[in-house]
Amino acid sequence: MIFIETDIQKNTDDIHALTKAFFPREEIVITQCDGSLNGTLHPVIKPENSGKGGKLVYKSDIGAMFEVSIPKDSKDELKRAVYEALSLYTGRELPWGALTGIRPTRLARRRIEAGMNEKEILTDMKRCYLASDEKIRLSIEIANREIELMRGLEAPDHYSLYIDIPFCPTRCLYCSFTSNAVGKDRSRVDAYLKALESEIRSCAGLMKGRRLDTVYVGGGTPTALLPEELESLMTVLQDEFNIKDTKEVTVEAGRPDSITREKLSVLNDFGVTRISVNPQTMNQKTLETIGRRHTVEQVREAYYLAREAGEYDINMDIILGLPGESSSDVKHTINELSRLDPDSVTIHSLALKRASAMKEWLDSNGYDETADTDEMMAIACRGAVSLGMKPYYLYRQKNMSGNLENTGYAKDGRYGLYNILINEEVQDILALGAGAISKRVDAAGNTKRRANFKEVDDYIAHVDEMIRRKAELYYKTK
Repeated sequence: MIFIETDIQKNTDDIHALTKAFFPREEIVITQCDGSLNGTLHPVIKPENSGKGGKLVYKSDIGAMFEVSIPKDSKDELKRAVYEALSLYTGRELPWGALTGIRPTRLARRRIEAGMNEKEILTDMKRCYLASDEKIRLSIEIANREIELMRGLEAPDHYSLYIDIPFCPTRCLYCSFTSNAVGKDRSRVDAYLKALESEIRSCAGLMKGRRLDTVYVGGGTPTALLPEELESLMTVLQDEFNIKDTKEVTVEAGRPDSITREKLSVLNDFGVTRISVNPQTMNQKTLETIGRRHTVEQVREAYYLAREAGEYDINMDIILGLPGESSSDVKHTINELSRLDPDSVTIHSLALKRASAMKEWLDSNGYDETADTDEMMAIACRGAVSLGMKPYYLYRQKNMSGNLENTGYAKDGRYGLYNILINEEVQDILALGAGAISKRVDAAGNTKRRANFKEVDDYIAHVDEMIRRKAELYYKTK
């Protein structure tokens, strides 16, 4: 464990996140003190303007470590001071430097829109966040691409729709989403879909007269539903939102063991343009370890079935840093995906969250949380580029393996617009279902949110409250 004593009151989440990035296996405990801190070591770093700031004293369960004098001015100054101290103490640098935000491309996009050129952006972001040139350039490249793809979609009468289906065939070891094994109790699925239909029909009127650009049905695994359940859901969406008249309709097929010809036929009938067939890895041993109860061969079968069933853009997700995997395993996964030739690939760095069972499992089975994800990321990205893909969206999460990122790659014309819009927050997102978070973006770019209950039973019991929250968000904040 690492204990941090501090006399400052703000930004402790950022301090925790940076410390965790350098010490991913340690539990971090931050304690507020009254100013009488007793550091036992001289400061590793003491910025010139630190006089009226504050102090952090780092200790571990085996003794004192170091202390940091904190600048008084800004949040960015504080984060730089903490990062530089941790970097000096550990002898390590992080790819994203002192940046703790989850949307680096937004930082680059705002600088582009302010008229800065690439060299100016690189200099400014390096000064502000101490990130590597490679990551800053990646942010700039993606931001430029996003600006082109979002053109015309920022207007106040535009919006996107998200529908959450919180059921899967089984729950994966790493999962931290609101997800329930679909086979345990089919009556809960029926009750959930009835509540969801009520929310859909009640909230459709909130968007009357506005332009629906994209629809994303996620979860969970929407194709865990039976064909008739899926057809009923899509019928309601078509009745209320005319989803066929949109730029993009995505359904997360996700688990290959949930994909059938009948379900794909339903999706095709309702104009779905984009689906995901997500292996996460093409190594059978790893699939078994993480609770993906399907085979590598089923991934191939599901992919080819989807290719035959309709004119879908097919995305495939992979996760780097899965337990027991090496760079050679990632290379094998990339080679297998190259043979399939999907339209897009999303490369995820493993994010270990308290809500997943994986942290405990890793410890009890002797696996290291931090595999060589730098090399893995390089292998995966080169593989995507070799398939003719370009990076088009990027986001980060807390506790990501290797302090890296999630990046979507796609071929020209096959970019997932919803993925960009949800991350860049340039238009409203009407989000329905358990755990869904609706967003309203005002003319100044400020975002207000309303979240639904995460647990299925709570959502079903209080769906009228969920509907009221949406009405409040979209009527009272105009």
